[in-house]
This record gives sequence, structure tokens and C-alpha cells, in this order.
Amino acid sequence: MLQTAQNNSFFPPAIPLLQRGSVASKIMAKYGYKEGQGLGKSEQGMSTALYVEKTSKRGGKIIHEKDIPKAEQAVTNTNLLKNPSKVLLLQNMVGPGEVDEDLEPETAEECSKYGKVNKCVIFEMPDAPEEESVRIFVEFERMESATKGLVDLNGRFFGGRVVKACFYNLDKFRRMDYDSPIE
Repeated sequence: MLQTAQNNSFFPPAIPLLQRGSVASKIMAKYGYKEGQGLGKSEQGMSTALYVEKTSKRGGKIIHEKDIPKAEQAVTNTNLLKNPSKVLLLQNMVGPGEVDEDLEPETAEECSKYGKVNKCVIFEMPDAPEEESVRIFVEFERMESATKGLVDLNGRFFGGRVVKACFYNLDKFRRMDYDSPIE
């Protein structure tokens, strides 16, 4: 009787050990899914799982593979580290109109884990694209601290945004030339 139960088409086919994992992967394998292939008869459907981005303590947002922004140009840390400076420029932390009185001290406090922060300045640029409209400048006492901050903060998520970090010319910063193009 045990043999007939195993041959019954009601039971799923045997799954190789490598594909065993979560309940979802077992169900997908049961219906013929292989990693990297799309769902459906002609494999035209989704090829990756949905992602969930946490938006609040009890909420989230479902992100589909087509909604994930593709990097237009992969910027490596070696390119970012070419012109080191004591000043770090952070962009896309907040959008226009989202700057409040707590942002400057919170940013300075967060950056102090990389080294002593001399000054933190927030500058809003009118007529700039949304992700570039708010510039946050952090001047460190030592260049090594700014480098640590750059490596850690560039690409980090903050409030649902991807932070862009780069070095900023110290002389321009001291002249309060906050709207110069990034080199």
C-alpha cells in the first residue's frame, strides 16, 4: 500500500536537495519553476520574487522586479575616492521641503561615529532635480574620517531613499560655495 501511495499523481515529484528550502520554493519547484526562468507556459512571467521595503513600524511597500532602479552607471568606490577631502557631500537623504531643524544635528551625530565632525551644513538648491535638491555637507577634522563616512554612507538607504555620497572641495566649502557642480 505504501508503494501505491508514492506513485499516486496527487503527491508532488521529488525535489532535489539543493532546491529544498522555504515552503514557497517547494511549491514553486512542484509546478516546474527553475531559478532564473520566468513563470508561465512561455516563461514570460516574473523571474524573481517580490521584495518588501519597510516604510514604517507596521507598514511596508511591495516592490516588483521592474520597479527596482537599474544603476545607469555603476560608480565604484575607487572612482569616488579619487579626490579625497575633509568634506563629505550627502545627497538624496531628503527631498525638497523635507528639511527640518532636527536633520542637521542628527546627521552630525550619525557621522560622528566616523570621526570628529567640525561642521554640518544643509543647503537647498532651487531648480535642481529632486534627488539633488538638498545637499548636506559634513566637514570632518581628518580626511580619513570623511573616507570612512563615504564608504559607509554611499548607497545606504535612508527614509526609503538611496544616499549618494562624495567628497567636496574644502576651499569651496569654506567659501560657502555650496551650489558648485560636483567634480
